[in-house]
Amino acid sequence: MMRPEKEKEKEKEKEKEQDQVVVDAGMKRYRNGEIWEFEDDIGVSDGDSGVLLGLDGGTTSTVCICMPMIPFSHSQLHSLPTLARAVAGCSNHNSVGEIAARETIEKVMAHALSKCGSKRSSVRAVCLAVSGVNHPTDQERILNWLRDIFPSHVKLYVLNDALAALSSGTMGKLHGCVLIAGTGSITYGFTEDGKEARAAGGGPVLGDWGSAYGIAAQALTAVIRAYDGRGPSTMLTSSIFQRHGLSSAEEIIGWTYADPAWARIAALVPNVVICAEAGDEVAHKILLEAVQELVSSVKAVVNRLGLCGQDGQSSFPLVMVGGVLEAHRGSWDIGKEVIKCITKCFPGVIPIRPKVEPAVGAAWLAWNFFMKEKEKQQLPILED
Repeated sequence: MMRPEKEKEKEKEKEKEQDQVVVDAGMKRYRNGEIWEFEDDIGVSDGDSGVLLGLDGGTTSTVCICMPMIPFSHSQLHSLPTLARAVAGCSNHNSVGEIAARETIEKVMAHALSKCGSKRSSVRAVCLAVSGVNHPTDQERILNWLRDIFPSHVKLYVLNDALAALSSGTMGKLHGCVLIAGTGSITYGFTEDGKEARAAGGGPVLGDWGSAYGIAAQALTAVIRAYDGRGPSTMLTSSIFQRHGLSSAEEIIGWTYADPAWARIAALVPNVVICAEAGDEVAHKILLEAVQELVSSVKAVVNRLGLCGQDGQSSFPLVMVGGVLEAHRGSWDIGKEVIKCITKCFPGVIPIRPKVEPAVGAAWLAWNFFMKEKEKQQLPILED
């Protein structure tokens, strides 16, 4: 009596396994198959040399760039055209959880390919530069589900988002130092012989105090301290209260913890800058401390790697990325102050404000990594 039922169960299991078999060049039917339904309407183009994907995933947003896989020289990388650009929300698994992060990354890649009329079988290389990738286990976990999404011929690279930012200022070369100060902050450095080091980047709990979140958190703390009488009065109180229609410390506590999104808190930075420019000493001190935190992280990385040389005078690129470091027309320019302090320590520093976004840097890395692998294998550069 039980045997036929067991056989039926086995048959069902086999059917499920067959449904998950690689359908196109070794590609599995992923659980979010509906995201890729657009591929059914895309034919195969003769002579298609393929495309590559570069993705920059952060706490605030995720950007995916699609570029053609053309055999350019490294010096011509800036000429690679952008075929499509797609934007989505947060993809930092430490902030939104792994399931939500995966879904965001997959959707933004699908959207980019859909916009340029390409399918996964046309992809030659993918470089995911994602915040929250801090350990080889993070890389391997992401690589495992990427392998389920893309055909087996696709080269997959997973890195911390700091490397895409560095690449955006160095044309895809991993050499020098990058300082990122957006919602979070991190400093990353590479030497020409492959040594690397990082500082900060541990998130709000572990102290990204030069970041937008860190600046805003200190501002909120200053408001509470002033309200309690534990700290000096500050214009930040009226500025933040007015912005969010609040009227008491109790309300601002409720507002702060109502939504755990880091970017929501970080959005208060303009209030801090405005108050500092208006002469508020508390706001001014918060920004000064942010500058010192960012400078100290750069100094730590440069010294550990010896990027400045034994005499401290050697030149090296310092790529500066993130909203906190963007040029500001007012009297308080955080990025300008950071450069001024670092130049005093390292006269050879070459500050670079990239002309392209980090997602393009990730695409350049995908191109570089792919080309280097082909050179080692001594295989044709482009193949189906």
